[in-house]
Amino acid sequence: MQRSLTSDTDAEAVARRAPHVRGCADIGEDDISEDGIDHDDSRAAAGAGFRRLTLTNFRSYAFADVRFDGRPATFIGANGAGKTNLLEALSMFGPGRGLRSARLDDLARAEGDGRFAVAARFADADGDDGRALGVGIDRTPDGGAARACRLDGATARGPIAFADIVRFSWLTPAQDGLFTAAAGERRRFLDRIAQTQDAGHSRAAADYEAAARQRQRLLDERRGDEAWLSALETRMAEAGVALAAGRRDAATTLASFDVSGLADGAFPAAVIAIEGELEAALDGAVAADVEDAFVAELKARRRRDADAGRATYGPHRSDLIVSHRAKGTLARLCSTGEQKALLIGLVLANACALARRAGAAPLVLLFDEIAAHLDPNRRAALFDIVDGLGLQCFMTGTDESLFASWGRRAQAFRVEGGAVHEI
Repeated sequence: MQRSLTSDTDAEAVARRAPHVRGCADIGEDDISEDGIDHDDSRAAAGAGFRRLTLTNFRSYAFADVRFDGRPATFIGANGAGKTNLLEALSMFGPGRGLRSARLDDLARAEGDGRFAVAARFADADGDDGRALGVGIDRTPDGGAARACRLDGATARGPIAFADIVRFSWLTPAQDGLFTAAAGERRRFLDRIAQTQDAGHSRAAADYEAAARQRQRLLDERRGDEAWLSALETRMAEAGVALAAGRRDAATTLASFDVSGLADGAFPAAVIAIEGELEAALDGAVAADVEDAFVAELKARRRRDADAGRATYGPHRSDLIVSHRAKGTLARLCSTGEQKALLIGLVLANACALARRAGAAPLVLLFDEIAAHLDPNRRAALFDIVDGLGLQCFMTGTDESLFASWGRRAQAFRVEGGAVHEI
């Protein structure tokens, strides 16, 4: 079943509630141009954001120490120079396995001792020194790898400890085919959006996957431990309903901001729907009742799931359906350029929504090679929107000219020979 999520909210209505796309900062309407974006090149680089990034034996870097001043940052260099590695290092302070979904062992420099460290200084909203963040690799007694996290010099309980400090949203070339890829790719994209809105979403996803794996193992082994199966199915239902509810909330948020009202409509608005039994069951229902029904469904499907080798019902089967609102065309049927613009529009819609949310941890944008495949007008529009939001953004590209329209609004770095130098 599909649940369509649309909104008639436009840029003008948003401006009435919060008079700029940067969020509820101390800026009046006189400071904003007609397209809703602050274009003041001279504004101070202030507010929350990364001020320093230090890498030791991470990917291609034996050592790197990069200082940021709060402006958007561009990393420029040849293919293979290590630009994406810098974005990946930043993404390690978020939930999950980072921008490339890599194994921990793959993050350590090949010529090193198997360990790595990523350290950062994240300034608070007043521009003060803020917090010290650290991520590295620990070895378990059996020789395995575990992510080690530190916050302000103390051991942290994992990347969830950073969720109240910083959140990430990213786009990479691997996502260019999102709308034509398997449904799992779109679920992961929506889950990452949901994680920026609710840090607990990643825990719900992890709990659901863990319980589902354990249940399937019991079914595969034909072990009829009723109490154990029932306990696992209850865990699946609790986490699965939370997961589905988080996705619905995320999709509603994406639909609540019409990005086509910014920058002369460079990025089209989308119609968003979630196709899934559990998400549909939550319509007008009490979560506890949906959980009970989910438990009953899992119990009834045990034999079928044992034969299939997988659970045949649940949020792991859902899909995100996106359409071009103005054209009424499914995203998967749009041109390559339109698909790229729709995808960027979804990320920007989420950024716009979070910028208006009081008390939310700052959002940092990571855009890998995003400028190379945009026409000059959309490229300039993207830069203007990001700059107007006042969010810290890190971008990579092979040619300095791709970022020319930034002017001095951005801090530029050259990446070559395993080193990073400010231009």
